[in-house]
Amino acid sequence: MHSHQTFSVADLLRLASAVLEARGVSADDADLTARSLVQADQRGIFSHGLLRLPLYSEALRLGGINPTPAMTFSSGRDAVAVLDADAALGQVAMQAAVDRIVETGRGHGIAAVAVHNSSHYGAGAFWSDQLAAAGFLSFITSSTGPVVAPHGGIAKVLGTNPLTLGAPSADGWPLTADLATSNGAYGKLIAARNEGRQLPEGWAVDAEGNPTTDPDAAAAGSMIPFGNHKGSAVAVLLEAFTSSLTDATYAFETVDIWSNPASRMNNGHLIVGIDTEAFSGRAHTEARVADLQQRVRESGPAGREVLAPGDPERIRESEADSDVHLPASTANQLRQLAEELSLPSTV
Repeated sequence: MHSHQTFSVADLLRLASAVLEARGVSADDADLTARSLVQADQRGIFSHGLLRLPLYSEALRLGGINPTPAMTFSSGRDAVAVLDADAALGQVAMQAAVDRIVETGRGHGIAAVAVHNSSHYGAGAFWSDQLAAAGFLSFITSSTGPVVAPHGGIAKVLGTNPLTLGAPSADGWPLTADLATSNGAYGKLIAARNEGRQLPEGWAVDAEGNPTTDPDAAAAGSMIPFGNHKGSAVAVLLEAFTSSLTDATYAFETVDIWSNPASRMNNGHLIVGIDTEAFSGRAHTEARVADLQQRVRESGPAGREVLAPGDPERIRESEADSDVHLPASTANQLRQLAEELSLPSTV
């Protein structure tokens, strides 16, 4: 078991915001991005948390991410819009897109925003939670850098192509599926390499297409989709959804900032929001979703509760309360980053 170190949420938010502001990001954008990363760590999703902060910092320094973007919307038809994010932090682009979805969806019952010229946006549930709080069902996906081979292949054609689905619930916790379409998120490969751990079997192949659990061999090779040919089909279609509606690049056309922090990845995101009030009413939908959550939780044998989608992350967040248990490797990187930027470190 790799070691963890405990820090307060407040200290981590301050440090993350200070790092981003030192790289030229506005205070509001830095706060937003910091909250996205720290919440992922609170929920135990370390692959999408502060592990990413040194990468963001370096990309901001070298120009792969634009600290002061001039983002522009162009409208399609009524409830549809395209957002040129001008190489913004993905969190900054997504907040603009989510706000647009809520504003437009109220009038039309449904809204969609396709984003291009963006970067990594953190854990998808950070965005689906906002839409659920506004009474919206949501579908969210994104392109990434090239790290996944289609089923039967060895070439890195696809990204991890995350998919997030969310539904508001009277239970108080949205029903949420937030997953990579690879067997594991690429950030988990990075975390395993940083912590000297092996990957689970079935996550990756090496450069010759042989199964591997070594994170270095996997990085030189490819990760593989979940669910064999079925998961691969989902991943390929999400690649189309994220990058065919705009000028966003496909994964195989992208240089990942993990490889070159100066690269402007031109990630594409697609966000679709459905206003439940426009159908049978928000209260009706939220009650029905809560019924489904409860039936799932009660589906186990006597005395054993089953977790509904989204429950594990919310439980970890509630148990963490005001503290976060970071992997030691991430904590060490944060200390080095604070020292590099001459910032007071609380980690």
